[in-house]
Amino acid sequence: MSYLLNALVLLITLAFDAVVVLFLVRLAAEAGRADFRNPLSQFVYPHPPTPVLAPIRRVLPNWRRINLAAVLVAWLLMLLKRLVLFALIGFMPHIAGLLVLALADLLDFVLMFYLILVFVWSLLSMLSNDPHQPLQHLLGAIVEPLLRPLRGRLVFGMMDFGPAAAMIVLLLGRILLAAPLLDLGTRLAMGS
Repeated sequence: MSYLLNALVLLITLAFDAVVVLFLVRLAAEAGRADFRNPLSQFVYPHPPTPVLAPIRRVLPNWRRINLAAVLVAWLLMLLKRLVLFALIGFMPHIAGLLVLALADLLDFVLMFYLILVFVWSLLSMLSNDPHQPLQHLLGAIVEPLLRPLRGRLVFGMMDFGPAAAMIVLLLGRILLAAPLLDLGTRLAMGS
């Protein structure tokens, strides 16, 4: 690949991933029941995702607290990103492989998204004493459903190792779930 093509791939990936992050933050904030009065929540709820999600939610309602419309849009964005990246190299993948690759990309992205959020929330909770800080409050609401099963179970002395255990589980999920799915999708896309 040429240097220019590598730069173009990077820019396309960043653009698509930034949009996917908007939908994932919206999805995670809804699932964690983030406080709408938080200034950061007010940015996430009424802005970019809402006009796209509103018509889809009429057809595809939430399941429990999971916004299925946001999941669908995030998956479609990953699908479109893969299609654009394949078009750049002049290759048309098999549709089954493309669908599986988009699913694997989304799964890997969600696991990495939560891994970063748990890490940042852990750092903020160690460094900041202000529980009303908007970013810490929003991150706490987003990571709480993930950390709730571990709450109080891995406390030794004054240290809670629940976030560390959650990060290890997320890393294992990337290795044991997302990577094999990515390999399967690549094989299907290449037609082998």
